[in-house]
Amino acid sequence: MKKIPIQFQSFNQIEKRKWLIIVVLVAAVHLFCQTLMLPYGTALLSLLPDHENTSYSTQISNSETLEDELQEESFEVFEEVALDEIVNDTSAQNQLENDRFVTDDLRETRHELLSVDVSSNLEDGVSINTNVSNNEIKPKILEVNADSFTKPGVNKSQDGIQARILPINEKYVLFQTDGRKRMRCLMPPKSVMYNDQMNHLLVRNRRSSRAMRPRWSSPRDKDILASKVQITNAPSRMADQELYAPLYRNVSMFKRSYELMESTLKVYVYKDGDKPIFHQPIMKGLYASEGWFMKLMENNKKFVVKDPKKAHLFYMPFSARMLEHKLYVRNSHNRTNLRDFLKIYAEKLAAKYPFWNRTGGADHFLVACHDWAPYETRHHMEYCIKALCNADVTMGFKIGRDVSLPECYVRSARNPHRDLGGKSASDRHIFAFYAGNMHGYLRKILLEYWDNKDVDMKIMGPMPPGVASKMNYIEHMKSSKYCICPKGYEVNSPRVVEAIFYECVPVIISDNFVPPFFEVLNWDAFSIIVAEKDIPDLKSILAAITDEKYKELQYGVKKVQRHFLWNVKPLKYDLFHMTLHSIWHNRVFQFKPR
Repeated sequence: MKKIPIQFQSFNQIEKRKWLIIVVLVAAVHLFCQTLMLPYGTALLSLLPDHENTSYSTQISNSETLEDELQEESFEVFEEVALDEIVNDTSAQNQLENDRFVTDDLRETRHELLSVDVSSNLEDGVSINTNVSNNEIKPKILEVNADSFTKPGVNKSQDGIQARILPINEKYVLFQTDGRKRMRCLMPPKSVMYNDQMNHLLVRNRRSSRAMRPRWSSPRDKDILASKVQITNAPSRMADQELYAPLYRNVSMFKRSYELMESTLKVYVYKDGDKPIFHQPIMKGLYASEGWFMKLMENNKKFVVKDPKKAHLFYMPFSARMLEHKLYVRNSHNRTNLRDFLKIYAEKLAAKYPFWNRTGGADHFLVACHDWAPYETRHHMEYCIKALCNADVTMGFKIGRDVSLPECYVRSARNPHRDLGGKSASDRHIFAFYAGNMHGYLRKILLEYWDNKDVDMKIMGPMPPGVASKMNYIEHMKSSKYCICPKGYEVNSPRVVEAIFYECVPVIISDNFVPPFFEVLNWDAFSIIVAEKDIPDLKSILAAITDEKYKELQYGVKKVQRHFLWNVKPLKYDLFHMTLHSIWHNRVFQFKPR
């Protein structure tokens, strides 16, 4: 065998050393660059297979979800309390949002309300009250030129601070400094859909459904098609003795649809999922509506079937409130794990049962009253029927498919009708009443115009805590002609149902809010809906209502009241049946045959 020359072997060793040195240098440069990018200089440790850089992964997670979270309302932060405290708590304060934050940084932003005065000039500079706390949002009246903020813009004051000017209405703008993005709940909506536009959209969606056609036929499809024909051709019942006709868009269609629900509808309730997120209802507090429906639906023997092949609809019994309580990491500013939890749940249903895949989830429904439910059910439950308290058309709520669920503050699970009723129309000596916390941007505007400005307008901030104060609040609602129901952080408010509960005409001030049971109820028969921009004219709007018209509205409130009541044993036309009916009704009109 021929030997390799010694000179060639030496050359080969030299070449290997050169390549080794080059590899070492490249690795060193790579590690050095990673050290500059990663926090705390953990580049070397990050190469180990079992090492996880918590700080870095959190940073990546937050950056990936920032865009989604900026599209949502800001988050609630609750004290971590025991489960029994959540179930049994009767304090409204513990149920309401008590902290709000933003997602882009931890710096606080000065945030003020400006009063427009055409005699002044925005371009001359806007002076800010420097005593405003960085940790609070306080309304401050400043004079600016109305022509200067027709479009949102940025103004730079003399001290170099940038201020974003965002119009609310002809009279008010929102003044935001430091150039920081705010969550949507603290800002006026970018677009507004008024009630007449919602009505038009409902009619359009009835004519042309966007629901997916079933991948294969089912005997239940024939039931739905037959029901749609009967509802559409329902005989006139304007003289119905059970129902007060003015309350409904079409009392004849509603009556026939309700009858067909009672005789036809069958629901399968999924047993999948563990407590407390699934199958464990909360019966008291601000989010009680989702709990009451869950309990009454799971215990129902008339509508629920054990064989899913016999079902027209499929119910996913989870609690959005318990989802937040069990899975949300306090102060994490991140809800993606809640959304992912429901995504995995939906994927398991699709893998285990054929029913989801047949319709893409269009015959599945959920009932959720927590503010975060629109975000948590986005995408993976997009085609389901969603009964939501947070019925905001700018947050993905689909008129004609989704159901606006009444937000009811239940103080007693044993007696949900406690303190029901109010004074007669002639005994209500308070013209208009509102008392509450300054959640969101709108209530500050309401108080700037009407707090201590007019003896007829009893508009104020929160009443002092205590049982006596709660009773005083209830007595005020029972004694008022009009109960003002402004939005808070979200478009929905429990005051709408409270007003009906105490037989006070609700005055809803919340742009983009779809009122409960919008597909069947005529809200003009028992409420007043005022655009946010019309807050300066609130009294003149209400004062223009004649006594005769007011008595009709108040009578309408008394007649519609039974549709907004939970009963330990469900009664015909009560809140349980109205919720289930709207889900059924929307499915009938959204269904597309093969």
